[in-house]
Amino acid sequence: MTTTEKEQNMQFGRYFEDFEVGAIYRHWPGKTVTEYDDHLFCLLTMNHHPLHINSHFAEETTEFGRNVVVGNYVYSLLLGMSVQDVSGKAIANLEIESLRHVKPTFHGDTIYGETEVLEVTPSKSKDDRGVVYVETRGYKQDGQIVCIFRRKVLVPKRSYGDARGGEQPARPLPHA
Repeated sequence: MTTTEKEQNMQFGRYFEDFEVGAIYRHWPGKTVTEYDDHLFCLLTMNHHPLHINSHFAEETTEFGRNVVVGNYVYSLLLGMSVQDVSGKAIANLEIESLRHVKPTFHGDTIYGETEVLEVTPSKSKDDRGVVYVETRGYKQDGQIVCIFRRKVLVPKRSYGDARGGEQPARPLPHA
């Protein structure tokens, strides 16, 4: 395979026509959550709950006996994992319909994600796009589901992308 062929086969997101109801995209790679990741996210978002940042508190007062990773970090991680497969070409994220934290995540757990296409609906107002409704599930290294969310994404059709520069719009060419 030539370099040009490899470049043409690279994908970041999908066009509306590429989504099929029932398709499941298994996002790769997974991410091992470190204490640093969790604490940094808590500090950046000003979530200073001791369950997340105080190991003595967590050991002494919780049923888990250790810090629990803040749920919004797990959600954000899964959302980010799904971009390459789901929303890399999105015009807009329209709605997070539901978000459930099913089980706790702890420092050292590795999170994996997958997204299932639930529905695809062409836009009624513009013929160059449509809405893709998906469910993303996150699970730990042992397969235990920790987070599930459903969302709707406004995705362009191929004609929209072609009119705006194709697969890599606004990418400059190198020159000396």
